[in-house]
Amino acid sequence: MNAEQKLTPPAIGQIWPGQGGIYGGLRPYPEGLCHIIFAAQDVPGRHAYGDYGNSVEATSRIDGRANTAILLAREGKHPAAIAAAGYSADGHSDFYLASIGELHHGWQFLPESFATDWYYGSSTQFSANNAYYMDFEDGWLHSIDKSHERFVRPVRRFLQ
Repeated sequence: MNAEQKLTPPAIGQIWPGQGGIYGGLRPYPEGLCHIIFAAQDVPGRHAYGDYGNSVEATSRIDGRANTAILLAREGKHPAAIAAAGYSADGHSDFYLASIGELHHGWQFLPESFATDWYYGSSTQFSANNAYYMDFEDGWLHSIDKSHERFVRPVRRFLQ
C-alpha cells in the first residue's frame, strides 16, 4: 500500500491537498477502483486534438490515461495531450488528457469547477477527422474537427 492509498479524501468537488487538484470521487478503471483528481485549473490557452485525417487507437471512453499514451507516442501530433501530460501540481506529474467519460464524470459531480464559456477537449477520438469534447454549460457531449482548439483540464488517478 502506498502513501496515497492511506489518505482520506475530502468531499467530492473539494481540493485534495497534496494530490494536485480537485477530488472527483471514485471511478472504475481497468486496474480497479480509483480516485480521480481534476487539476484545479485549465492548462493556459486552447489546444487542438491534432492529427486531422488520421485514425488513432485512442478510442476509450473510460481510460484517458491509455488514450493519452497512444497520442503521445505519435511524436508531437497531439497538442492537447501534450499540454495535459506536461501539467504537474503538488509534486505529481502523472496527469493526462481526460477521456470523454472522465469529462462527463466531472460534469456530473463537480460542474462548478469548469468554465462554461468554451468547450473541453477529450482524449477520445470519434473518427479520423473528429474527436469528442464536452460542453459544461449544458452537459452536451459532441464530436468536432480535430483541428478545433478547446480547453484542456488535466486529470490523474490512483487506486483506492
